[in-house]
Amino acid sequence: MAIASKTFTRAEVAKHNTEDSVWFVVDATVYDVSDFLDAHPGGEAVLRQVAGKDATVDFYNLHRHEVLSKYADLAIGTVEGEKPSIITPQPGDLSTVPYAEPLWLSPAFRSPFYKESHRKLQRAMREFTDKYITPEAQEKERTGEYISQELVERMSKTGILQMRMGPGKHLHGVELLGGAVDGKEFDYFHDLVMSQEGVRAAARGFQDGSLAGMVIGLTCILNFCKDPVMQKRITDEVFSGQKKICLAITEAFAGSDVANLRTTAVKTPDGKHYIVNGTKKWITNGVFSDYFVTGVKTDKGLSVLLIERGEGVETKPIKTSYSPAAGTTFITFDNVKVPVENLLGEENKGIYVILSNFNHERWTMACGTIRYMRLVVEECLKWAHQRIVFRKRLIDQPVIRQKLAKMIALCEANQAWLEQITFQMCNMPYAQQAKFLGGPIALLKMSATRAAHEIADESVQIFGGRGLTQTGMGRVIENFNRGYKFDAILGGAEEVLADLGVRQAMKFMPKAVL
Repeated sequence: MAIASKTFTRAEVAKHNTEDSVWFVVDATVYDVSDFLDAHPGGEAVLRQVAGKDATVDFYNLHRHEVLSKYADLAIGTVEGEKPSIITPQPGDLSTVPYAEPLWLSPAFRSPFYKESHRKLQRAMREFTDKYITPEAQEKERTGEYISQELVERMSKTGILQMRMGPGKHLHGVELLGGAVDGKEFDYFHDLVMSQEGVRAAARGFQDGSLAGMVIGLTCILNFCKDPVMQKRITDEVFSGQKKICLAITEAFAGSDVANLRTTAVKTPDGKHYIVNGTKKWITNGVFSDYFVTGVKTDKGLSVLLIERGEGVETKPIKTSYSPAAGTTFITFDNVKVPVENLLGEENKGIYVILSNFNHERWTMACGTIRYMRLVVEECLKWAHQRIVFRKRLIDQPVIRQKLAKMIALCEANQAWLEQITFQMCNMPYAQQAKFLGGPIALLKMSATRAAHEIADESVQIFGGRGLTQTGMGRVIENFNRGYKFDAILGGAEEVLADLGVRQAMKFMPKAVL
């Protein structure tokens, strides 16, 4: 924040406490708000109360430091012989708050999992998020508008859209965030970095609206589309940002029970098309998608079709407890004619297409939940450090320290489990991942969302009324508290995943163990 080079003594500042002239000091910086009184969101009286005084304690008892950057033009100089002491973060900077970053990013800790390319990617993605994603995310979260085409194309040109799909040949030859990592070296820890850094915008609805449908939908095209020409056309369109795609599995009668789908696909007499009828509900990004990777019931089982938006396809937005920016949708398929070439995988064996997608989807969701939990911990640590109540800082209250201790422990424990599973993903062939990691990933996601429940609850108690307010100091807390349940339901409800994890473990239980 640029500040005028002029200096003033505190005695000079004290003189400006009149009807026509209001100055005050915040962190050794002198502000002239004489012409800002009527525009102050908190009213004129609040500013007059600190006229001619040092308002540092009062300001930080109500606001975060970044608020000052919005009013830099009101700064007229500094206090003579004094320098500002509060750090102004720059785009890409790591937080200096304890536990605000994963331990591998702390200079005092070491990790066997991360290399220099992971650190370069983290820095590049943090800077991109701070500069481009966060400002738009905050605005779209507030208005409920969908992601801008400008941001989609910016993410495309930097390789972010491609990286969000995880490791694979689709990254080969693509310049990734200015060369932060080679596509051939991109592994699941790079994928983890991308998943976690993108969450820092703290806008849960926009987080899903930022093409989460692509992350879980395009995978089926990359792995199960049998027509190479079609596969290339669709991936090129989606990776360029010109077309959007989503995964349309869930129905009103079949949530986590994907085997009970009612949407039907019946072949025409000539065998060249399927006629699709049915509905889908709670489909992320469906409102603005061009392609729908759709679970359907065929003559002898479950199949998956790629359906293009067109005649007979109708989408309606669904209002949920998080922002409309997610593009959550109710879809109606009314006699939609779909070429048989759009079948993904084998007919009547679509359950394998769907299940193969679940591990990465659930793992990605765990990445996001755990990172958002950490962001909440950071906000609570900052607030407890600056908030004065009963003439003491919140952090000086033992009950607050106990809450923070629990939150930190939950965050670190789940991050450690996430990194252990990620290491296995990096070192297991796909067949082994499908066999051994479905249960652990399901339990990890369940553990993360249970931890999120505890952290949401404690954070609101720490912030009080601000934790229930969508603007101002408690905005991150309110958004997390309103949105964390989506991760407890989407991608498989907690109870379903808990049962899956135990059932898979029992499959490998030796019969001789009594």
